[in-house]
Amino acid sequence: MQVLVLGSGVIGVSVAYYLARAGHQVTVVDRQRAPAMETSYANAGEVSPGYSAPWAGPGVPLKAIKWLLMHHSPLVIKPALDLAMWRWGLQMLRNCTEACYRVNKARMVRLAEYSRDCLRELRDETGIRYDERTQGTLQLFRTQKQLDGVGKDVEILQQYGVPYQVLDRAGYLLYEPALAEVKDKFVGALRLPGDETGDCFLYTQRLAEMAQALGVKFEFGVDIRRIEAAGGAVSAVHTDRGPLTADRYVLALGSYSPLLARPLGLELPVYPVKGYSITLPITDAKHAPESTLMDETHKVAVTRLGDRIRVGGTAQLSGYNLDLERGRRETLEFVVTDLFPRGGDVTRAEFWTGLRPMTPDGTPIVGPCRLPNLLLATGHGTLGWTMAAGTGRVIADLVSGKTPQIDMEGLGVDRYA
Repeated sequence: MQVLVLGSGVIGVSVAYYLARAGHQVTVVDRQRAPAMETSYANAGEVSPGYSAPWAGPGVPLKAIKWLLMHHSPLVIKPALDLAMWRWGLQMLRNCTEACYRVNKARMVRLAEYSRDCLRELRDETGIRYDERTQGTLQLFRTQKQLDGVGKDVEILQQYGVPYQVLDRAGYLLYEPALAEVKDKFVGALRLPGDETGDCFLYTQRLAEMAQALGVKFEFGVDIRRIEAAGGAVSAVHTDRGPLTADRYVLALGSYSPLLARPLGLELPVYPVKGYSITLPITDAKHAPESTLMDETHKVAVTRLGDRIRVGGTAQLSGYNLDLERGRRETLEFVVTDLFPRGGDVTRAEFWTGLRPMTPDGTPIVGPCRLPNLLLATGHGTLGWTMAAGTGRVIADLVSGKTPQIDMEGLGVDRYA
């Protein structure tokens, strides 16, 4: 079967690889010059099924007010006459209940755990390397209230058999000894030993090479203008190089997916939430992180990628704006120097920003829609890297007429009907 994949980020390339492995003829189109040049380029580096959780949860509205008042705030809102932003925000607020949180987190963990298993299988089968580490992740708590609040997350982790450890200071220093210099700043941590880390950009580039070896054709520098439908199905994708046709189509354009879906009558509640990262060279390996740490107060992740440290965070609501803002860099620099003052050189850091495709309930939109030859793979938010392999496998199964290996309940766009 001929399949056209729109988008060459980590989701699109993963979809293409698994489709090709299943025997389909695949073409990937993207406006960039190479794979993973946008949101997948410099994310935080976490493959964290255990940390998969919706941003919408009990108490979040009050927390958001406090975050907005912080000097190094994890949340930035640029007021604008953006109806999509306000509509998305209201939908998110409706998900800020205990019941919704449990349902949404369970859905996310289900796909994320499956995806992590797919990634491990892929690594074992192909030998793909991407500065990966399999030493787990730490969620660090600066206050006792934060540590006491992990109870509802632990319940869901137990429900799905996800291993975890709640650690005191002595406990987390066993896994991140470089924190000894700043141990008094944290009261404890939640460790997720099954989580991993790695360079998403490097992974996507190498997976694209493997997909090409399987016959996938990549068309770069192609501006996708619109999707045409006729007779209740997609009939063509119009680009600046002319129309493209296939038997099946996969929409994997991240934050830009809703712009192409809306003219088809498909309302995808996906909004671009801007994130930032810095990548700095390690100057003293003994004083650098061993794996990934999440500072719960500032919602900033610090990850070791080979001889570099990646620091990622901030949720900024400002539409499709890609300007680099100095204040956001200062927050990332503050966190990494606060945790690892001798680990890396922030003066030599690369500063980057990207748009996370967020749904109001946190769960991505994966699967079919009312147009029978169009499949959706978007809305992964901060977890595109975590959920990429599983998403690719699921989409390939659906195109091949197979039943996916995980329950697809609640993962499709139909949950918003």
